[in-house]
Amino acid sequence: MGRLFWKFFFFIWLAQLTTIWGVGGAIWMIRHNESQKLIGLDVSRPASFLVDAAAATLQHGGVPALQDLLRVPTRHQVYVLDDVDHEILDRPVPADVQEKVREALQGGTVVPTIRKVDSAGHIYRLFVPDTEHEVSDRLLPRRSPPSLFPLVPVGAATLASLIFAALLAGYLSKPIRHLRSAFKAVAEGNFEVNLHAIMGKRRDDLADLGRDFDHLALKLRNSIEGQRRLMHDISHELRSPLARLQAAIGLMRQQPEKVESSLVRIERESVRMDKLVGEILTLSRLEAGVTGTMDQSVNFFELLEDVANDAQFEARAQDKDVRLSGIGNATVRGNEELLHQALENVVRNAVKHAPAGTRVEIEIWVDPRLQRLGVTILDQGPGVPDTELPLIFEPFYRSSAQEKNVEGHGLGLAISRRILEAHGGSIRARNRSAGGGLRVEIMIPVATVLHLESHLREDDGAS
Repeated sequence: MGRLFWKFFFFIWLAQLTTIWGVGGAIWMIRHNESQKLIGLDVSRPASFLVDAAAATLQHGGVPALQDLLRVPTRHQVYVLDDVDHEILDRPVPADVQEKVREALQGGTVVPTIRKVDSAGHIYRLFVPDTEHEVSDRLLPRRSPPSLFPLVPVGAATLASLIFAALLAGYLSKPIRHLRSAFKAVAEGNFEVNLHAIMGKRRDDLADLGRDFDHLALKLRNSIEGQRRLMHDISHELRSPLARLQAAIGLMRQQPEKVESSLVRIERESVRMDKLVGEILTLSRLEAGVTGTMDQSVNFFELLEDVANDAQFEARAQDKDVRLSGIGNATVRGNEELLHQALENVVRNAVKHAPAGTRVEIEIWVDPRLQRLGVTILDQGPGVPDTELPLIFEPFYRSSAQEKNVEGHGLGLAISRRILEAHGGSIRARNRSAGGGLRVEIMIPVATVLHLESHLREDDGAS
């Protein structure tokens, strides 16, 4: 048992003991005081019936009828005092008993064997003394009530509370022990912990905590595996240009007459490596949350128009076209440079994979009700297998449908996703069912929507 179990057990049991002994003591004191007040009086149910019968006889038959009734010998004898404390059958009544009857009637205490009856203008007090002792001129012998504290029931309740406190403390501390073991396992590199199964059928906050821990362990495992995969991909991507650099340097040494061509190759590979390192640094900063200032007011339409114009300039050289649909003004809050890079990566990716003689279409639309702006980029390239669609936004991923001669490191879409997520947006890709190609949809919150005039989007069957 851990220390937490004993803390739970001690405080739960202390609370129960306080309740048991406090309530038990209070009840015992109340009953003890009441019994002390009624010493010398019979409060049994048969005595109560006799008092009711005597009261009815007095009210309807008067004193003579009541005297005849009281002369009948019974186990319980009803005594009657008149206005001057005289017993109607001249039986002696101890002064302390008279005082207790008077106090009960004046104090409003409900005693079933004490009654006050008004008959013929006189007040009569009916009661039943303790029948186990003979009433005489001396003080009425009194039967004292039990004065001992009820140790047996209180002791039983204490034992039950001990068992209950142990069970409750174990119920509360057991999942915490499981959590401790799970944290230790994760710290040692074991992410296969399944607290949800260990918790069983619990449906409380501790079970919810166990499920949250499982989710955390899964995220940590995926993150660590992603980091390992990223390091592997980086080393793989750097190995190829480094090998070509070494080959160019070796060729230059073996064939000095080809120094110029070797320098061109070295320069080209250096540029590729510089670009790759730059993209890796950008991705690492985004994953670390280093995004720079995010409170710039950016006119999204002007930004997208600049991206489309640049892409159009590049596409014309490849016998391709880029068309932007939608004009207006919409302002977003964020980093203009990062947003430009995110849009440029997606549009240039579409241009890169689009066949010659085709068009890349960029559509802009705004949902004023949700205050969100959407951008759709459609191309007519080879598309991506449906099973690979969720993976194209992962670092260094290249689709199996991608042409082998297409340059790139597979970081552009991954960078775009992280930039958009940093701005509260999202990006997803789907294959077009009509015309082929890929459909990429971007959603981003809009700060203000001033004006929008856009062409209606034609349904390409992908929605």
